Amino acid sequence: MSLPNAPEISGLRFRHFRGEDDYPQMVAANLASAQADGVETTLTVEFITQAFQNLTNCDPYQDILIAEADGKIIGYSRGSWVDEPEGCMYQHIGVLVPAWRRKGIGSAILQWMETHLREVAATHPPEMVKFFRPNGISYRETGRITMLERAGYRPIRFFHNMVRPTLDDIQEFPLPVGLEVRPALPEHYRAIWTQVDNTSKDEWGYSEPTEEKYQEWLTDPHFQPDLWQVAWDVATEKPIGSVLTFIDHAENEKYNRKRGYTEGIGVVHAWRRQGIARALIALSLQAQKAAGMTESALVADSDSVSNVTHLYESCGFQTIYTDSIYRKPF
Repeated sequence: MSLPNAPEISGLRFRHFRGEDDYPQMVAANLASAQADGVETTLTVEFITQAFQNLTNCDPYQDILIAEADGKIIGYSRGSWVDEPEGCMYQHIGVLVPAWRRKGIGSAILQWMETHLREVAATHPPEMVKFFRPNGISYRETGRITMLERAGYRPIRFFHNMVRPTLDDIQEFPLPVGLEVRPALPEHYRAIWTQVDNTSKDEWGYSEPTEEKYQEWLTDPHFQPDLWQVAWDVATEKPIGSVLTFIDHAENEKYNRKRGYTEGIGVVHAWRRQGIARALIALSLQAQKAAGMTESALVADSDSVSNVTHLYESCGFQTIYTDSIYRKPF
């Protein structure tokens, strides 16, 4: 493939994705890039294999650009899109190993991906509001942020990465009368998925549920229902709130810690402001402690309409750092 703005470097070439034979080198490039930026990741060939089997609005053979040097993958970019209330977001991720940075390769890949995503967007209704949105930007990726800002991207949303450094002194909070916590069994998964969707409708970045997304959810490595805390309305026999707790054992082993994640927190509108989220968070922390964890983490939207940051602080979480979501209008 020819990229019009690519630098003239001997041995450098660009091509499309060829299949699963590319996975090991893609993972190696990703890990080298993350290590250079100080970004935590436990990406494996097994994970990317499973993820690529459940891609939504992405054809890897058309929507991935790979950069090679002397036959070895040194970087890649993958594009996709998602329809959200604010508009259609044409997403892209980019990876480039440190030895090949600051040579114009990253910018050339970005320009190619934007051009490609414009072609994808041309097949969608012209009246749709459309944005480019890179995925997975860490505040530590200073070089990537500089490149994006030079290309016209701006931060439009901020997310606090929060940690509860100890699982001691966990308070207990009662649930309102008429609610009870039940184990999450396979026959409950569809109902819990529906509840999670209902509680997410007013969150930033919400998109309509699909069967593809449901199947992807069921196969996610963080799908650990034995740790979930789900509150059921006894009268209606429906779930009304949940914390979808999980533990990333590979991450804990790599970074020598015992951390659980208090994520997937949500309560349906009719039951909000009754202390349900706080009660479920406390139960989630207890479950993590019982599983041998010594700390917990979560990510909070700084602009959440529910002021979740204050809730999480009241549960013992502290902001460690803040990442940004970047975006550029078409």
